[in-house]
Amino acid sequence: MNLRDKTVLLPGASRPIGRAIARKFAAAGATLILPVFDWPESIEEMHREFTELEFSFHVLPADLRHKNDVEAVARFTLQHRGKVDYLINNIERGGMPVVHGSYDLPHNEGQWEVEIDTTLKAKWLLFHHCRSLLENSHDGSVLNISSISGSTGRSGPGAPFFNDGYSAANRAVDSFTEQWARELAPNMRVNGLVLGLIESRHGEQTRGWTALTDQEKARIKDHILLGRTGKTEEVADMVFFLAVRATYMTGTIVKMDGGYTLGGYKVPAMPPGIL
Repeated sequence: MNLRDKTVLLPGASRPIGRAIARKFAAAGATLILPVFDWPESIEEMHREFTELEFSFHVLPADLRHKNDVEAVARFTLQHRGKVDYLINNIERGGMPVVHGSYDLPHNEGQWEVEIDTTLKAKWLLFHHCRSLLENSHDGSVLNISSISGSTGRSGPGAPFFNDGYSAANRAVDSFTEQWARELAPNMRVNGLVLGLIESRHGEQTRGWTALTDQEKARIKDHILLGRTGKTEEVADMVFFLAVRATYMTGTIVKMDGGYTLGGYKVPAMPPGIL
């Protein structure tokens, strides 16, 4: 599919999942608007890679938790592109209990606010201040990326990854998805993608995973019906489908967790009965 005249607003593109999503859209010809904030080495690496690949992209320093920064992103996009066809709300921050420990520890002061403001508030700010740009598109979409932590909370074998504030914020994201779908209909679609454990997001490529014991890792994989964590490319494929190809889907929240949330319920053999 040719997206040469399309504009994609995508935070988080310096990190593995966002990077894979950005590659997918840019390879189809879209122009990328990429707000960035931290992870300077990842940002530099992303910039170098996308330049070498001759992608059409703009990198904008912005703390999306703050209204003024989001408004600056919107102004830049209006000036240079005039519209946003696809808003991929790929922004979150969650302290992993296995890494950070309790909120009560001194080094976690403000962690609750970071999780809520980044995972929830920043998504709302991007949608709110870019809404007119989305409406200029007429046929685009919004995709909110969230986590199964909104359903599981800090329980089960995945508990070491899901802090309380992060989990609460992710549950609220689904409310945004349904509300915005009503607001933008019929010209724009809004859908949600709820992710389970991905290699680079609560999986093998994270600091939290390395802090687990072998037994804890085995319990997690046993809990996932497919027996493994997800891959970034699989996420990017699903994001592209929901944002671009799923033209008769709106207000839909798709769970992509390899069967994690079903894995706690094993199916026993059929009992012999008593008749």
